[in-house]
Amino acid sequence: MLIPRLALKNMRGAGLKTWLNAGVLSLAFVAIIWTQGLYQGLDAEASRAMTDAEYGGGQYWMNGYDPFDPLTLQDAHAPVPAPLGALIEAGRAMPVLVVPATIYPNGRLVSAVLKGVDPGQTLLAFPSAALARPSTEVPALIGERMARSTGLKKGDVVTVRWRDARGTFDAREIEILEVMSTIVPNIDSGLIWLPLPALREMASLTGQATLVVTAKGTVPEALPAVPGWTFNGLDVLLRDLHALVQTKTIGASIFYILLIFLAMLAVFNTQLLSIWRRRKEIGTVMALGMPRRKVVGLFTLEGALTGVLAAAIGAVYGIPLLALTATRGIAMGKATGDSFGLALSEKLYPAYSALLVAGTTVLVFLVTTGVSYLPTRRISRLKPTDALRGRFS
Repeated sequence: MLIPRLALKNMRGAGLKTWLNAGVLSLAFVAIIWTQGLYQGLDAEASRAMTDAEYGGGQYWMNGYDPFDPLTLQDAHAPVPAPLGALIEAGRAMPVLVVPATIYPNGRLVSAVLKGVDPGQTLLAFPSAALARPSTEVPALIGERMARSTGLKKGDVVTVRWRDARGTFDAREIEILEVMSTIVPNIDSGLIWLPLPALREMASLTGQATLVVTAKGTVPEALPAVPGWTFNGLDVLLRDLHALVQTKTIGASIFYILLIFLAMLAVFNTQLLSIWRRRKEIGTVMALGMPRRKVVGLFTLEGALTGVLAAAIGAVYGIPLLALTATRGIAMGKATGDSFGLALSEKLYPAYSALLVAGTTVLVFLVTTGVSYLPTRRISRLKPTDALRGRFS
């Protein structure tokens, strides 16, 4: 217990230097946790919103459908097979039909995608029930982004043109019964939602669908394998989102490195000056028989305890700060999600996991301990007689 007691005594004797080093370390500690929590919260919120409003528990895509290739949409339909029909009848899935089209708002030509959905569906969280309202035209639902880009508003009637299953172009009037507000761009931008029976009749695609959305919480292993259809689980559907967040996290690591480097520099300089100032003390304890490894351990332990003190200081102001941001959120602005192409609300709520806090604590502790050890290597080559004279050999 001699070494720990000496280390604590020396830290108290250093006074302001100890508190300054610990303060710099605590700043790095809290900043890393806060930033990482921000990205984890972004990932969690966007994943939850997209799962609730678009992906459900996963989707069956008919082979040949590619949502990122408009040229595949015209032929992206097939009869719903019996296994998927059974899931739909049981209320565990819902079909969606996708048909490319052109609309003519205010005399302009705008490309759009028609999506047919059951107005009574309850698997996805968007207001499809609006499509069940009575209308003299084909009822339609659009989002705020689509409304801004086309100039359409609730109650407007617009002409839509499409090509049916026989390759014949046809046109009808549709009435915008509702303009929905959603944070998920994928169910808004460039899309017009129609009742599934109406779209099937318009495109002469009776009983057909492009994709089938399963209920949220569906276990992929329990779903049937359907020839001609590919099941995409949430790991596939959310892969691009996770990759984007991971890229942002890696980019933020430059910020972490700068903070840790500043903290390392402060600890290193303090340890180096401490060894120089206490060289006579080092020579005395070595002359009295203390092994060199214990002297090295003494200075290394002082640095390690600085890391512990930094964690304690960071907890004092970091816990209230992180708790405040986690409960009240961080205002991002309404257009932030659109600018990044993510499903984000006006407030972002960071998520701080126990693994994140523990991992950051261990990282700061190991870095501090390692940096504290580097200046002590000179002690292993130090002669006690030189140290007693106030010199380094």
